[in-house]
Amino acid sequence: MTPSGTPVVFIHGLWLHATSWQPWIDLFRESGYDPIAPGWPGEPATVDEAREQPDLVANLGIDDVTDHYAEIIKELPTPPVIIGHSFGGLITEKLLGQGIGAAGVAIDPAQIKGVLPLPLAQLRSGLPALGNPANLHRSVTLTEKEFRYGFGNALTEEESSELFRAWTIPSPARPLFQAAAANFVMHSQAAVDTGNQTRGPLLLISGTADHTVPDVVTNSTFKRYRDSTAVTHLQKFEGRGHSLTIDRGWKDVADAVLEWLRGCGL
Repeated sequence: MTPSGTPVVFIHGLWLHATSWQPWIDLFRESGYDPIAPGWPGEPATVDEAREQPDLVANLGIDDVTDHYAEIIKELPTPPVIIGHSFGGLITEKLLGQGIGAAGVAIDPAQIKGVLPLPLAQLRSGLPALGNPANLHRSVTLTEKEFRYGFGNALTEEESSELFRAWTIPSPARPLFQAAAANFVMHSQAAVDTGNQTRGPLLLISGTADHTVPDVVTNSTFKRYRDSTAVTHLQKFEGRGHSLTIDRGWKDVADAVLEWLRGCGL
């Protein structure tokens, strides 16, 4: 454990199971941290169980998930580093904006309120959920082809298929609807306090080949923080897609996060 005893909380996004963080947990533990990766509310302990019981996570919204992790963090001995991917990245931003956590890392974070770009690739990636309004109250499962477009577009077909079989689970569609409508809703759950001056440092990470959260979206998110004096950094990984936390290049991203944390004294 680090001299400060810093815990780390990993938060996954839609369509991946919490156990997909296991390589990160192992690396961070070897690096002296005390990491955990709790699932979303109601999420079963294994991928197989999650696939067999899709209704357990149906209709969860952004605030449901944010409050769930806030309660977990309250039980930790010291404020943790929060690391999230995709919608887990958005939740990381929300928690940090609320003053929860020592620092945050948002990897390919889902679109927050106030971010205007909506590229066609992002729209296509969201269609499995957004294409049917009735999905608002349901959980949705990606097909292998949909996963390939949204997550594995920068990978070989073989690696994308391996990751699909290993980690994909049904996920609630509601967060996607909430993010899509955020700029038209006054009190959107996708809103983040980007102006917080006293929060811990934040690192935004973008994969430049990402279809689900295109680079232009993460750039726009970074600009939302310009009115805060709190530390905010942006790092890009060229040619990487939405799978960058679980594919064969995951350690490059994890090592960069560890280096950034050391630079922040954490």
